[in-house]
Amino acid sequence: MTIIYIDADACPVKAEAEQVASRHNCQMVLVSNGGIRPSQNPLVSLVIVASGPDEADKYIADHVKAGDIVVTSDIPLAAKVLDNGAAALRHNGDIFTIENIGLQLAKRDLMADRRAADPFFTESNRNGAKSFSKRDRSTFLNKLELLIRGN
Repeated sequence: MTIIYIDADACPVKAEAEQVASRHNCQMVLVSNGGIRPSQNPLVSLVIVASGPDEADKYIADHVKAGDIVVTSDIPLAAKVLDNGAAALRHNGDIFTIENIGLQLAKRDLMADRRAADPFFTESNRNGAKSFSKRDRSTFLNKLELLIRGN
């Protein structure tokens, strides 16, 4: 049975994912460094990992299996998830695929190099950083629904 893993620390769609999980009677696992209130829903469990960089990502990568779904914006985690045969979905509804993950990893690395090389490079220089919208939330719900039905 499909399990939905949520990289929960900065995820704005936990409630929406829980609605979809409940509708399909799927287990959902919130993985966090802490500060997340547990859900009363018996389908939802909360895993608190040690504080530190990428601890939640490591937990998810170690536990996800083929047929599961991971909600994350972390591109390296998405790559590991895809390697395990699971699906990966951003909170705005963008689906990570084998076809697009390489380009996303390369772009991420390029931007990290740019930030390291230019001490004046700031988020405001990024052109295109936009806020999370109702449309993003709706797109997320639709894509998660499609992924669950496809598994």
